[in-house]
Amino acid sequence: MRRTRIFYPRSRPQIVDQFLRFGIVGALGFFVDWASVDLLRPEIGLIAATIGAYFTAATFNWVLNRLWTFRSTAADNQHLILQWLHFLLANSFGFLLNRGAVFLLYALVPFTVTYPVVALAIGAGCGMLANFNLSRRLVFRAKVPETPMELVQMAVEIPAAGLTSPEPEPQIPLSQENSEVFQQKAP
Repeated sequence: MRRTRIFYPRSRPQIVDQFLRFGIVGALGFFVDWASVDLLRPEIGLIAATIGAYFTAATFNWVLNRLWTFRSTAADNQHLILQWLHFLLANSFGFLLNRGAVFLLYALVPFTVTYPVVALAIGAGCGMLANFNLSRRLVFRAKVPETPMELVQMAVEIPAAGLTSPEPEPQIPLSQENSEVFQQKAP
């Protein structure tokens, strides 16, 4: 059965290259996150600063991923605001992993409240793989879905052949002895 892929790149070396670029962008985004928390913390407190900094860093990451990591598929296929919203929505699972780890560390390890950079680094690592896969499959793709079924295909790579009736099972010819036994048992 042949699987179709609607997102790009397709080869393993291209995906590895894309993942490395995504990681570099994520590392830069981590510094934006950290700086935002440090700037906002005195004004609005640690918890609100941590939440607000995520959206600042996510927006920064979206811009760099659009311009560099996914440039071959992200250029003209969506309106900018819609793509940014898709990016935030697609990465909401990564947000839960990232900020969940951060807030858990704040609650369990008092050291991280004093030095939030530690919690932010661990949180960034927790959400990275999920964010890469979701961004690649749902946000930065070569083709924008025109129907809900296309969106499902893009998200989970449903084989095109699987959308129709299943292939018939091959007929296995019975030997002369087996066919006689089978006929005798049949009513």
